[in-house]
Amino acid sequence: MKWIKTVVLMGVIALLFFACKRNTLKVSISDITQEVEVVPFGEALFALDGKDTLAAMAELSNAHPDFFKLYTYRVIQVGGLGDTLFPELMRLFLTDSLITDVKTKTDSAFSKPTELSNDLKKAFKYYSYHFPEKELPTIYTYISGFNQSVVTAENIIGISLDKYLGRNCPYYQQLNTTPQYKILNMHKDKILSDVAFAWGITEFEHADRASNLLGNMVEKGKLMYLVDAMLPDMEDSLKIGYTTQQLEWCQMNEPQMWTYLIEHEMLYTTKRMNVIRYINPAPTTSGFPLDSPGRTGVWIGWQIVRQYMKKHPEVTLPELMANYDFQQILNDSGYNPE
Repeated sequence: MKWIKTVVLMGVIALLFFACKRNTLKVSISDITQEVEVVPFGEALFALDGKDTLAAMAELSNAHPDFFKLYTYRVIQVGGLGDTLFPELMRLFLTDSLITDVKTKTDSAFSKPTELSNDLKKAFKYYSYHFPEKELPTIYTYISGFNQSVVTAENIIGISLDKYLGRNCPYYQQLNTTPQYKILNMHKDKILSDVAFAWGITEFEHADRASNLLGNMVEKGKLMYLVDAMLPDMEDSLKIGYTTQQLEWCQMNEPQMWTYLIEHEMLYTTKRMNVIRYINPAPTTSGFPLDSPGRTGVWIGWQIVRQYMKKHPEVTLPELMANYDFQQILNDSGYNPE
């Protein structure tokens, strides 16, 4: 099978071609009044320094009870207000030299917090356009000590701003558990697509519905289409976390990837490692050339769903997200890249 290496000129032509196509998801949101609330929880937390920690924490907990528990138990893992060691563990977290330095770097990187807040509000206005009956989450920003980038719970989204300080942040190079290919996406321009994708998983993904690779590809493709709908102005490379060269590689090798999956009878495999190979984040896709990116199964699933929605403009986004017949979506898409 002949794989095509990235050719910048061809990639530029392809990008110009896609840019010229009308984006049907670029709808008017001027009449959407529902607006997501963005809470700078980290600012409120660090403003407690020097106060009676337990009393101040109780006040903060009363203001944001559900998220406070999520943050202290799941994010920074210091327990809860009723735990004996909680005041001391929280004090140590707030005064730790690493954390205070990270706070300084975060304040510098997000010196205009209203920009992020406005971008999040705009993204969820698009969400409300398609799902007017759904309740919007409350979004909290904070410092986590380099824990999970985005956490979600019922009607809650949490964003660890210290996971988006930029690829050259010196602390990231010291995180032995974070590979370089993940560090490439640890910059603030990636927050919006990470939030949209994570919220899609929370609201619409049912792990038991996708039993084989094809199901996982199309399910993740549906989530990427939700990202399309919430962020219609964002470039594809930023949505999926690819470099421009990686995106061009996928565009040029789409037929070869699809043929490979069919010829090697991968579409209906239920083996966990085969699914992980094409779906999970990785520096490259095992079995494909080394210049391929990871998550190529997600990228192909995205193209399947896009083609399905293009061929069936009568299908609404809620109808798409409620459709778990992955084989039917593939069949009705007519997907067959050449």
